[in-house]
Amino acid sequence: MNANPILLQKKYARVIECFAKLQGISLDAALEFFYHSEVYPLIRDGVSDMHCMSDAYLAEELELEYNMKK
Repeated sequence: MNANPILLQKKYARVIECFAKLQGISLDAALEFFYHSEVYPLIRDGVSDMHCMSDAYLAEELELEYNMKK
């Protein structure tokens, strides 16, 4: 299933902001990590309806990936 591109952009912004707060990093660093993460294409492509998951859940998924790559 594909989501409206404008709604996806707003979702990305909320997830990135939540992730930045969780990690205590700048929005720029969170933005860069997000667009190079394994989670981003899953959300973008609608895999397993990831775009329907809550912002907090997606931020936690990013946090897990971030901590594994550290």
